[in-house]
Amino acid sequence: MSKPIAIDINQILKLLPHRYPFLLVDRVLEIEPRQSITALKNVTMNEPFFQGHFPDFPVMPGVLIIEALAQTAALLTFSEVREENAVYYFAGIDGARFKKPVLPGDQLIMTAKLERERAGIYKFQVQATVDGELAAEANITCAVRTKGA
Repeated sequence: MSKPIAIDINQILKLLPHRYPFLLVDRVLEIEPRQSITALKNVTMNEPFFQGHFPDFPVMPGVLIIEALAQTAALLTFSEVREENAVYYFAGIDGARFKKPVLPGDQLIMTAKLERERAGIYKFQVQATVDGELAAEANITCAVRTKGA
């Protein structure tokens, strides 16, 4: 079994096309290639979405939690090799459940486990926790395609 590896923000920026304000992974704590990944997002009051969601009780939108989980899964997909022209698409979501609000000051710990990969289609079981409590979970499907194909 290989030793788990970590990825810092500079490597994340090389692997993902997302940039502020849409890059939602700050650091990868651990990757076991082709198996699982654990990453984190530090949620701060400075996030632009908190201005309108909601001004009197800021809550991270569920759709952005799912996007952060999809970005985490993308990092697992690209942990070994990423072709220069590869584009990662969010293709489906099943069984999404939101269990706990994510608030400013929280540290969102995100995990993705690869369940299946076939012909560039990846299926993951993903979870987000805050302080060890489940905040969200889902099964997501993503596809890797070559630009222009």
